[in-house]
Amino acid sequence: MIAEPDGIAKVRIVKAPEMGFLERIYLVEVLKGLLVTSRHFFINLWRHMKKALGRETEPGAVTIQYPEDPAVVARRSRTHHRLLRREDGAPRCAACMLCETICPAKCIRIVAEESPDVMIEKRAKSFEIDLGRCVFCGFCVEACPVDAIRMDTGRVEMAAFWRTDMARDITQLLGERPRQ
Repeated sequence: MIAEPDGIAKVRIVKAPEMGFLERIYLVEVLKGLLVTSRHFFINLWRHMKKALGRETEPGAVTIQYPEDPAVVARRSRTHHRLLRREDGAPRCAACMLCETICPAKCIRIVAEESPDVMIEKRAKSFEIDLGRCVFCGFCVEACPVDAIRMDTGRVEMAAFWRTDMARDITQLLGERPRQ
């Protein structure tokens, strides 16, 4: 639409350019596409063969050769969860239920119990995260008042045969290590 000085918008019709005979039958365009694809295929094949022979000079395709070359994960990316421990080795979680409450996917389940330590009101009896439901938003990390949960393990692999294998309990979450 074009605005005129009098404030009334007018519509200008634009015609598509006419296609020539070779463009209308698409054969030449298909051959051009096949040439570009073949060129990329053979260049990357040559580069990967050089790498296999130990004469790596320049990188091959943008495809990551997983699991031989692990994926590069940014330092600030949100990966698998982990729970932190206090100095005495007990989980730092105070079972305040803020992470469970704020989670949009409702994948966190906490059962609280009274702590034997009189300085601590309660603790998590069980803490479970279902990674199959998690959307990795990081709200749980931001909501935690005692900094008990983090998403800095650097692990992005989440393959499992069964949905139940995607759940992580408190012992697994305490065993996770941060990335180096």
